Amino acid sequence: MPYRKVSDLPPAVREHLPAHAQEIYMNAFNSAWVQYAEPRKRREKESREATAHKVAWSAVERVYEKDDAGRWRCKS
Repeated sequence: MPYRKVSDLPPAVREHLPAHAQEIYMNAFNSAWVQYAEPRKRREKESREATAHKVAWSAVERVYEKDDAGRWRCKS
């Protein structure tokens, strides 16, 4: 189900990603939720939610990366 606000994101997202990355995650998840509503558009019969989470993480990883200490940093 789409997220209305950043504070509704799963703890794994809220507790580890910077605020801007959380916004990217939420927007990408919500967009994918709509885009992949039909099962035929999803890969390997994944659930709509699983697909949206994968898309959201991919969107974050385009802008952010983990540093050596495991913290998410904006790519230079």
